Amino acid sequence: MATYILRRLGLAIIVIMIVTVIVFLAMRILPGDPILMWVTSDKLQTISPEQIELLREEYGLDKPLVLQYFDWLGGVFRGDLGLSMRYNTSVTGEVLRRIPITLHLGLLAFISGFVIGIPAGVICAVRRGTWLDTLVTSVTNIGITVPVFWLGILMMYIFSLDLGWLPTYGYTSPFEDFWLNTKQLIMPVICLAVFPIASTARQTRSSMLEVMRQDYIRTAWAKGLRERLVIMKHALKNGLIPIVTLSGLGLGGILGGSVLIESVFAIPGMGRLVIASVQNHDYAVTQGVTLVIASAIILVNLIVDISYGWLDPRIRLG
Repeated sequence: MATYILRRLGLAIIVIMIVTVIVFLAMRILPGDPILMWVTSDKLQTISPEQIELLREEYGLDKPLVLQYFDWLGGVFRGDLGLSMRYNTSVTGEVLRRIPITLHLGLLAFISGFVIGIPAGVICAVRRGTWLDTLVTSVTNIGITVPVFWLGILMMYIFSLDLGWLPTYGYTSPFEDFWLNTKQLIMPVICLAVFPIASTARQTRSSMLEVMRQDYIRTAWAKGLRERLVIMKHALKNGLIPIVTLSGLGLGGILGGSVLIESVFAIPGMGRLVIASVQNHDYAVTQGVTLVIASAIILVNLIVDISYGWLDPRIRLG
């Protein structure tokens, strides 16, 4: 187990390094000068070329690309993600301020995928061919294909503009106003949770149908065990491995979807931060947020792989 974890950690570091190189180069390829985009049009008429060069030197943009990359990478190892040109603050501080918001939104959607998706899939498998199976399967098919940004705009129109039940946009800390925070998060969480719920339900149904055909399940039925015991103790645990794998991929989808959802609902999280940083060519912020998201996804996938050994003792990690 220890050897496997060390090997996976080594691969994870390599993947993160590749991601940082790709993002670093992609931002430099984009057309536009970040300094000229940062300076307002009024200041641009009065600022001298020497002052512009001083700004380039201040943000390290006067150095060759290789030196810029290794300077930034050295700062990462020291816990310094750089200085934001747009906010004129530390990227590390900006990320730490916004990441709880994205985690709050994402974890609620992630948990909803399990709490609703797994029972729905189990019910469909146990009651296969019934009207309930047909209804849930049809709903999950719609949930997988619906665009989250379109669903968000539609919900805003119905529940905010038409009915006036929920706030249109914004985010308030639950420690300041829990009820307002709850109302503000209902629509974003639903939008983010639609795909995890639908995909988890479909995968659970498929896995459970496969497990229910196994000989040991038929033996359990023949021994006269109760239905709940057969399903929960024997069938579900052995059918969870594909679901756990899907959950690791689903977290990446939630983090990616948060970029759209936070933009639609004006939530000041990491997704909205990275959109603004790309639009304004704020290199340090884009690189820092991408690094954090990539690291989180890789860590979750590592935890998923390790959990295989607990879910199925027949699997040996080496």
